[in-house]
Amino acid sequence: TDQAAGMGVGQVLLVLSAACAVMPAKDPLLNICMDAKHHKTKPGPEGMLHDQCAPWKDNACCTANTSSEAHKDQSNLYNFNWNHCGLMPPKCKRHFIQDTCLYECSPNLGPWIDQADSSWRRERILHVPLCKEDCEEWWEDCKDYVTCKENWHKGWNWATGTNRCPWGSMCRPFSHVFPRPKDLCEKIWSNSYKYTTEHRGSGRCIQMWFDPAQGNPNVVVAKYYAWKKRSSPAWMENVTPETDKAACILPWPVLVLLPLALVVLPEGAGGCGSHGWGSL
Repeated sequence: TDQAAGMGVGQVLLVLSAACAVMPAKDPLLNICMDAKHHKTKPGPEGMLHDQCAPWKDNACCTANTSSEAHKDQSNLYNFNWNHCGLMPPKCKRHFIQDTCLYECSPNLGPWIDQADSSWRRERILHVPLCKEDCEEWWEDCKDYVTCKENWHKGWNWATGTNRCPWGSMCRPFSHVFPRPKDLCEKIWSNSYKYTTEHRGSGRCIQMWFDPAQGNPNVVVAKYYAWKKRSSPAWMENVTPETDKAACILPWPVLVLLPLALVVLPEGAGGCGSHGWGSL
């Protein structure tokens, strides 16, 4: 009967609409690990991350061994020697260890991952907005230490297998090499960080370290900047349909009923819609 047919169509429409509910595609900027020397391919829990890397243990891009190496004066991670101009004070070194833990362990740096042109990594971070307090405390605790270089990424003398000051360079106080906190945070690692006036807890800046009991504050920061990035014209031009469109997957019963629905549906009724980005 017409009534039965109508009910059948209604059921088909219900099934179709349920099947076509937007399933947000995985955001390619969130909860990811960069393609670099020691990073895992994807983040996950780590039972025993060492000391200052411990806040990331619930969801980390680093292994326990990497976290342990990050705390050594002569780490096997990059053969980098913190004490190239004399012994780095513990209060200063603490910040460099936290910096290393953030870089190696954090799954919340996706919005700032950039291509790298070095032999030992394919990706790096660029312009991560560091919280004002993190940058200024780093500078304050290191300002009396001495160094011979402004950019610690390149230009060292590696003749002995570890970094030594290049010939002709002088060891000078941090406060001379980096007159302001901004200089330290932005220059020391080739603009990996960007100095901001945003405060911890604002949801607008990355904390180099955090109290794990309070949760990871960088998760919401990454979501905000991921949203900003994919709202930008440059992102929209480069985005691929696979990452931009939500998946609309039809289970087999719907595929069986679909021809019937197409026959009995009024002309102009919509099918499966393709939506843009889902909610964060």
